[in-house]
Amino acid sequence: MADRNPPLSARIADFLEMIATRVRELSVDRAAVGITWAALGVILVAGAVMAIFWLLVGIFRALGELIGTETAYAVVGLILILVGALVWSRRYPQDRTSQQE
Repeated sequence: MADRNPPLSARIADFLEMIATRVRELSVDRAAVGITWAALGVILVAGAVMAIFWLLVGIFRALGELIGTETAYAVVGLILILVGALVWSRRYPQDRTSQQE
């Protein structure tokens, strides 16, 4: 006839295993998810930068064929200056306290 209560050593071992599993869930598993998303984000950013670079090269070459190389430099430069000015103007959020008065 089997004993319904396991021995004390088995209960202590189960308790320690439960604590170790809970600590791993709270630390290692969450860190693994964060590291996975961070790596995926780096890959996506690198891909986006490469895509933008090759898009600019394609625009430049197409413009170079259509309107000449010197004018293509000017047009691509103007596009980059306008994008830079737009990003520069949005570098700080608007001050909301002065709008509420």
